Amino acid sequence: MRVGIPKEVKNNEFRVSTTAAGVHALVLAGHTVFVEKSAGVGSAITDAEYEKAGATILATADEVWTKSEMIIKVKEPIAQEYPRMRKGQILFTYLHLAASRECTDAIIKSGITAIAYETVEFNRTLPLLAPMSEVAGRMSIQVGATALQSPNGGRGVLLGGVPGVAPGKVVILGGGSVGVSAASMAVGLRADVTLLDINLKRLAEIDDIFQGRVKTIASSPYSIEQHVSQADLVIGGVLIPGAAAPKLVTDAMVAKMKPGSVLVDVAIDQGGCFEGSRATTHADPTFKVHNSLYYCVANMPGAVPATSTAALSNATLKYSLALANKGWQQAISDDAGLAAGLNVHEGEIRYAAVAAAHA
Repeated sequence: MRVGIPKEVKNNEFRVSTTAAGVHALVLAGHTVFVEKSAGVGSAITDAEYEKAGATILATADEVWTKSEMIIKVKEPIAQEYPRMRKGQILFTYLHLAASRECTDAIIKSGITAIAYETVEFNRTLPLLAPMSEVAGRMSIQVGATALQSPNGGRGVLLGGVPGVAPGKVVILGGGSVGVSAASMAVGLRADVTLLDINLKRLAEIDDIFQGRVKTIASSPYSIEQHVSQADLVIGGVLIPGAAAPKLVTDAMVAKMKPGSVLVDVAIDQGGCFEGSRATTHADPTFKVHNSLYYCVANMPGAVPATSTAALSNATLKYSLALANKGWQQAISDDAGLAAGLNVHEGEIRYAAVAAAHA
């Protein structure tokens, strides 16, 4: 199969979908790999490294899309990429279609077969979402701690406190990969950490993981309001696979928060879990709601591409190889988890949560 790896064009997106090692594996399997010139530079991968791995470097994105039967990307296509998609082609990337009617409509119109990383399943987990969720979860505490600094508009709170001064209060919504990764970082900084989730079994697991250093609370509108109102930093990490994120933190709750408190919405790719959330970029990451600061960057892991690219490519490679080796029909027939990744085919939405979001 002819496989294309274009350069990402989303604002401040420095990741690339496949490392040189991934390209090498595809070439060894007998496939032709086209890489757009400079696609890997943001992730510290040179064109020379790709060529050594067996790739053909092409000068433009148009060439890569035109010559390739399967396009492997990081982020969903944006407007300038819509005309490049075509019927009979496979698109394998993060899509988050429930959060974007525009992108969904463009994919439907193109006729392309779109397989989304974020809905591929394995043993009731999301193996292609997990590595970026871990990165974003860990980053959420870093960016939140930075935003809390007074020069950045925050309360001026040091999350870990110092002897004689209480640590900052961190409230995490969701006990999945994002939430646990965020809790790990927050505990490491000696913050006062509370995590809310609706799954009591999961809360018990988290209590065991952190040996009581994270307070675990059953999530409800009442408990969310109670804990968010006391927080210095709130991390939104809830997920319904493929569907729009539930709005757990209302505007009214935020109005009662401490001045200069910070909310980081890691669920923004799926529309966000705070009522006032809107997607931002690394170039302009925050905005105020009442007296609080929102951080809603839709591609957080793009800021640490050397780490993120390697983690993503490690996770996606076996699926990329299956699609290239077998073709998408046989690949999803052989693997029900990969079949769950099929979101759109020839103008028809194939994933129920996406269809419901745009009904």
